[in-house]
Amino acid sequence: MPELPEVEVVRRGLAQWVAGRTVATVEVHHPRAVRRHLEGADHFVQALTGRTFTDARRRGKYLWLPLAEADGTPGGGALVAHLGMSGQLLVEKPSQPDETHLRARFTFTDGGRELRFVDQRTFGGLAVEESDGEIPGRLAHIAIDPLDETFDVDAFSAALRRRRTEVKRALLDQTLIGGVGNIYADEALWRARLHGARPTAKLTRAQVADLLDGVRDVLGEALAQGGTSFDSLYVDVNGQSGYFSRFLAVYGQADRPCPRCGTPIRRESFMNRSSYSCPQCQPRPRARRA
Repeated sequence: MPELPEVEVVRRGLAQWVAGRTVATVEVHHPRAVRRHLEGADHFVQALTGRTFTDARRRGKYLWLPLAEADGTPGGGALVAHLGMSGQLLVEKPSQPDETHLRARFTFTDGGRELRFVDQRTFGGLAVEESDGEIPGRLAHIAIDPLDETFDVDAFSAALRRRRTEVKRALLDQTLIGGVGNIYADEALWRARLHGARPTAKLTRAQVADLLDGVRDVLGEALAQGGTSFDSLYVDVNGQSGYFSRFLAVYGQADRPCPRCGTPIRRESFMNRSSYSCPQCQPRPRARRA
């Protein structure tokens, strides 16, 4: 699943290539691509045709393109996109052959490059939300991410320590902190020398500060590398892969030496996926006595 750096890379590409352009035509090639638009595919097409994308924004792992009328009059609403596991928003020349898993196409009145939504596994989706709010209503529950200048460190620290859960589960809770997924949670925990099973209520203020520093550092470094691409599904709007996979300390590194102490990295099952950590740097907390 793309996490904050991968989605932010896509957002920046959309801001460069799509913002300020007016939609000429919309094609929906697969109904699942717009299943979140409850009014149906025909309404989706009508809601976007002739409208102008004014910007490209992100909240957590979601993207949205605010809409205006073709004459620039604020129209409210936005095109909301979630990439799911394999979704791609690509900017292509009209002459470029259709991708095998093309799900939706947007052409523009300037006749330039198209915007295409490609999704092999069809877990992603698009929807139009007619709303005058700053943030689409369906995204309002997602917390601000730690790279946002308005992120409240004290409020996050207090909320995290109030939770009665494990620290990794808390990092993956998008209502607490936006944009962090399995990869960057493992990397941040390694940097903070914390095992993911550590109870949040027992974290000290210093540990929370180290954890937040680790989250911010790893997200910033991944963003600078274009995100983490393990296969051809994770790309920017120009189809380019990110390179942060070359710099991962623990995620996907089972049995390889820890970059800090040399101990083989361990893999553990976690919520139907995998967690990676260093047994030496991140000792598992002791089990509570009955």
